[in-house]
Amino acid sequence: MFQWLKRMIVGASQPDAPSGAAVAETPPAVALPDAPPPAAADTASAPSYQQKERIDTAFAAWLFGAWREDNPACAAAEARVLESINSIARSQHSGADLMRRMPGVVPQLLQSLRSETFSGADIARKISSDVVMVAEVIRLANSSAMASGQPVTSVQNAVLVIGQEGLRQLVTSVAFRPIIDFNAGPHTRRIAPRIWDHSERCAHACRKLAPEFNVEPLDAFLAGLVLNAGLMVSTGMMDRCAKDGQLLGSTAFTARLIPAARLVSSGIAKEWRFPDAVSQALTEQVAVRKGAATSDMGRLLAQVEYLCKVKILAEQGKVSVKDDAGLLAGLPDCVQASYADIVKTSGSYQ
Repeated sequence: MFQWLKRMIVGASQPDAPSGAAVAETPPAVALPDAPPPAAADTASAPSYQQKERIDTAFAAWLFGAWREDNPACAAAEARVLESINSIARSQHSGADLMRRMPGVVPQLLQSLRSETFSGADIARKISSDVVMVAEVIRLANSSAMASGQPVTSVQNAVLVIGQEGLRQLVTSVAFRPIIDFNAGPHTRRIAPRIWDHSERCAHACRKLAPEFNVEPLDAFLAGLVLNAGLMVSTGMMDRCAKDGQLLGSTAFTARLIPAARLVSSGIAKEWRFPDAVSQALTEQVAVRKGAATSDMGRLLAQVEYLCKVKILAEQGKVSVKDDAGLLAGLPDCVQASYADIVKTSGSYQ
């Protein structure tokens, strides 16, 4: 799947110089002393353990809501979920088949977007065949970053506003966006949209910051998208294991669930044939809180995940960066500078 995506996303190569074009003669090269390499961004720093623990705890409380109250009556159901998710994490079965993804029109769109001279009319026609894609394209075109003053109401105009690169990113995100079944149980309906919002923010932030960490942008983007895949799988398990309206999510349960879910995410990345750096970075997130050394991709993912959690909690009124500047302490300057760009990309959630 990774090679398919890479061919689709990267697009056509730049054209070579026309044959027969005049080539200016150049004087013989003069040996010059080697220039010093550009200073690398300081990406080794990170928030303190106490700081990260505070944000992780607050984010989990927001993610699972009031269900985090310990309820002995739910202990058996929570144990069944943990047993299932740990079994997947330990086995060759990655859990990828438990994720629902957008079918159909996405491969066709990515194929069309390979060309630098793609047909806007053809793209618009393909998008118009899928109601979810129509809604996403028009929403993006009307976003504050792209709106020109007049609301965009047609797919044709939306395609022109977004442009080729915007469409590539949009379609790639949709290709991995789980189709959340709002007729499913309460855990999926409430938690899954929040999980996906965090994933999309991480993906876009990882892609933007990738050069600062000497990481391939596409790999970083995919790492952010698949970061919470294991948690998405776990919401369905919670719905199946809960009985008689039980709401799962106690503090002890989520503390064990989240690390196991990260290992499932790593397994899903491997099954989808993502680069080894992606699955390795996901595995490393389990040990990040213990201060374990990580790869460049692992550090990027850990810092972006933390930053996106802070931004979501601030939007929800749970923390205030304005009143507590220490929330961003320890993050490299380049990461702190991207805080304002961590915006919501999906629809609303409860």
